[in-house]
Amino acid sequence: MTPSRASLAKIPSLSALSPVTVSGPVSHLNSHHRRSSTLRVFAPRLRPSARRTRTPTLIASRKFSDSARRCEVKEVGDARIKGLGKEIKDTYAYVRDRYDAPKYPVVLAHGLLGFAELKLAGSYLPPIHYWRGIKEALCAQNIEVITTSVPPSGSIAQRAAKLAEGIEAHAQGRSVNIVAHSMGGLDARYMISHLKPKGVDVKSLVTVATPHHGSAVADYIIKEIGPENLSRLYNLWKRTTGWDHDAFDQLTRKYMIEQFNHSIPDDPVVRYFSYGAMLVEKPPLLSPFRVSHKLLNHLEGPNDGLVSVQSSQWGTYKGTLLGVNHLDLINWSNRLRFAVRKWLGKRQSFNAIAFYLDIADMLAKEGL
Repeated sequence: MTPSRASLAKIPSLSALSPVTVSGPVSHLNSHHRRSSTLRVFAPRLRPSARRTRTPTLIASRKFSDSARRCEVKEVGDARIKGLGKEIKDTYAYVRDRYDAPKYPVVLAHGLLGFAELKLAGSYLPPIHYWRGIKEALCAQNIEVITTSVPPSGSIAQRAAKLAEGIEAHAQGRSVNIVAHSMGGLDARYMISHLKPKGVDVKSLVTVATPHHGSAVADYIIKEIGPENLSRLYNLWKRTTGWDHDAFDQLTRKYMIEQFNHSIPDDPVVRYFSYGAMLVEKPPLLSPFRVSHKLLNHLEGPNDGLVSVQSSQWGTYKGTLLGVNHLDLINWSNRLRFAVRKWLGKRQSFNAIAFYLDIADMLAKEGL
């Protein structure tokens, strides 16, 4: 059958084709082709602009063998997930039998609105501890622990000054390791690099979910309230609680990135370590982190409900705790949530006590 002029016009000329080489034996080729194991075929050339604009989401490489053809596919993931560092899923699910004790005492520095011990009804009710069961667990392993108390919502400078006083009073000239949760890490950094108290010798600082680069939650709240309403709200806060309000302004990304981090360089003789955390599931309906987690996830990426993984990273980043929120990190976990998960056959993957015992063990292995 003779092809028509119209059908011939649709066939591209050889000048418009590019050679493609296929390697490996192919069964249906003649003997000459089988010996050379190479077949040159022609495919339409792509215009340079077309090459640039084609961005596939899957990158595939195909390998030919004597027996069968295999296809290896590499998937391109979310770029934000790459910043997680070491992903820690269930390493701290259970407490081990033995942990090494560090050489120097461990100072526990609390975060925003925190406290060392809170007594709501004098001697009638047991006190509430910020580090719930953590201090007792460390002491049980012969680890000397110092807990300090700083102004709950005071400025970083105010909190750092009180932190220095507390360490100096309890350490009495001995070197210490500081383990800080949330804003406590900023207090410690300011004390180490700016105040430089003579009676305090810090060997290391371990920060846990500290907003070293600020938090979009603070940005959002301050923006939504507005400057006029913010002033009235701060006055109400002061009258109601008796506490200062400077901490809230200093947790914004603008302040931390443009002012704090530039003026507070690391001390070269201090070892800096950090951990971050992130929720892997959407917080339940009644969770205090339901709204903030969604906001942070959109603006900063993976987070623990208040602080993003990106903002948590400072010094040597030890990894990201998966499935852990900001309060889980200090053992203020929702026991009902864990009971429901256990009933559903999902075992607990994080134990805060095991986590802090392991931090102490890590410090011991570092010779600190």
